[in-house]
Amino acid sequence: MDDRHMQIGEVATRTELSLRTIRHYEETGLVTPSARSQGGFRLYTETDVARLMVIRRMKPLGFTLDQMRDLLDATDRLDAGDGLDGDERKVLLERVRAYEQAATEQVGKLRVQLARAEDFAATLRGRLHPIPAP
Repeated sequence: MDDRHMQIGEVATRTELSLRTIRHYEETGLVTPSARSQGGFRLYTETDVARLMVIRRMKPLGFTLDQMRDLLDATDRLDAGDGLDGDERKVLLERVRAYEQAATEQVGKLRVQLARAEDFAATLRGRLHPIPAP
């Protein structure tokens, strides 16, 4: 990945997260800036941005901060791969698989909610533009 460092404002723009939200994720240990500038500003890399995007995608699916932390821990350990024996790798993959299944279930629920919302909007449009009487 790119070693270029970005300040928090650029990261906020790229991730569509507020500065406050990014700082909150830092305070809760979900993301840690890769470096600090001489002036003490947080500096992030593409890897940090990718991590924030995972968090951003989990949030609307109802995952808690602890679940986000757990998934990120599992994926970090799988990505590092150092010293993982077969059993440990299998356990980590099962953790990731459980999150994938939970995400898929939540997406299904959201699709149902969206269909209901679209139906409701169509009903309201129908009331605004009634069919003329014969």
